[in-house]
Amino acid sequence: MSIQDTTPGLLVLAVDDEAHGLDELTYLLDQNPQVRRVIGAYDAAEALRVIRGSDPETKQRLDRGLCPVDAVFADISMPGLSGLELAQVINAFREKPQLVFVTGLSEEAVTAFELGALDYIVKPPQQARVDMAVDRVAKFRALTAAPQTPAGGLPEQREDDEVIPVELAGTTKLVPRSSVRYVEAQGDYARLHTVEGSHLVRIPLAQLEERWADAGFIRIHRSFLVSLPLVTELRMGSSGYTVVVGTGTDEKELPVSRRHTRELKDRLVRQPKHGWGNGT
Repeated sequence: MSIQDTTPGLLVLAVDDEAHGLDELTYLLDQNPQVRRVIGAYDAAEALRVIRGSDPETKQRLDRGLCPVDAVFADISMPGLSGLELAQVINAFREKPQLVFVTGLSEEAVTAFELGALDYIVKPPQQARVDMAVDRVAKFRALTAAPQTPAGGLPEQREDDEVIPVELAGTTKLVPRSSVRYVEAQGDYARLHTVEGSHLVRIPLAQLEERWADAGFIRIHRSFLVSLPLVTELRMGSSGYTVVVGTGTDEKELPVSRRHTRELKDRLVRQPKHGWGNGT
């Protein structure tokens, strides 16, 4: 469940073990009009203390059931806990701030995005690049705080609906998980298919299978993960089973591998809205 503060302006935590790096990052964040306040931390341990309420404002937000800060801008290479390890700890929290890495380690980008980072800035940070990351945080905050209404026959977005940042021609589109009909594996990447189109993300299909299992996504093939509530038909053909997602011109037929057939049929039987109660 994602609960957002409605106070104007972003509360941001900046983390860097080098004094010059922290001062520079804090200055750049302070220059952005969307940032209301920046809290500095010299290592991951101090950052965690802030997130857990050592700062009066973060404590007040926690007491209200809110996310302690809107975003964490963190270096990766730090003594003690690294930025990536800090991200793993933050990901275990119920209310999680958005993560942006600001680092000289460009080779860690894939790992960072796998941990759910909203952005990845290579040092030295520039004002325009920091502003872009802040804008992404602000858009995410506005999207998750705004009430969602059903559109285009899609299921209503829940308060705990995950939002996936997707790069599109230099901008970032925030795709709600609830809008994803099925996911297709493409090597170490995954393509999210929605009614509006498809989006490539740097997340392996196996990881999405694990992350989205509780949201009703099920593996039907080594290359496909589908949203079970959006399956409209299970078909038997000469080459085996297929499932249909959507209807009419939006209909998409996907293969079901033999090893996944039994689990799929069992799950469909337990979905009363589909009317599979008599078996297939």
